[in-house]
Amino acid sequence: MDKNKALVVFSGGQDSTTCLFWAKKHFKEVYALTFLYGQKHVKEVDLAREIARKAEVHFDVMDVSFIGHLGKNSLTDLSIPMDEEKPEGNYPNTFVPGRNLFFLSIAAVYARERGISHLVTGVSQTDFSGYPDCRDSFIKSLNVTLNLAMDEQFVIHTPLMWIDKAETWALADELGAFDIVRNDTLTCYNGIPGDGCGHCPACKLRREGLEKYLENKQCDNK
Repeated sequence: MDKNKALVVFSGGQDSTTCLFWAKKHFKEVYALTFLYGQKHVKEVDLAREIARKAEVHFDVMDVSFIGHLGKNSLTDLSIPMDEEKPEGNYPNTFVPGRNLFFLSIAAVYARERGISHLVTGVSQTDFSGYPDCRDSFIKSLNVTLNLAMDEQFVIHTPLMWIDKAETWALADELGAFDIVRNDTLTCYNGIPGDGCGHCPACKLRREGLEKYLENKQCDNK
């Protein structure tokens, strides 16, 4: 395994784009793997390809549409109205069951075939909307499982695990990627690039974090 290589699970959204530039800072050669899983905001794949081109990293897309048919959720089923707020005592219906489990497992096989031992994902337990597959305990457990399953020594990196959205904006700025993250990414569940629709859960989280970061930055500059 070449420890100079890293593979980023890359959607073209705010978090994974920040992680892409984090990986570029820490590894000599970076690969980005994007997934088609039946998501209604599929435009993110085209934006991911363009961001990867600008970042000068290897880029690939894998069709895993079966994931969208396994469980009911509002990101892959247009007939389900999207939760705009997290239901009390439950996760929102934007949760795609098994998504990160499949993504990281497939990414590990993809990485193994290319001599890559470092995997990078943008999950965060601080701003995780209640999604169980964004928790640190899940990532650590899966890391062990993948190593046992393939007799390898993968390391799953989660640069955003313990920071909130404001701190994620700060990290993007520190990495010199603020403008790309602000203007070129697609975080919106309704498929609108940049600042998005403004009312889906992802847009609200993104906007609140940006406003907090810019306010903090303004205070620091006084």
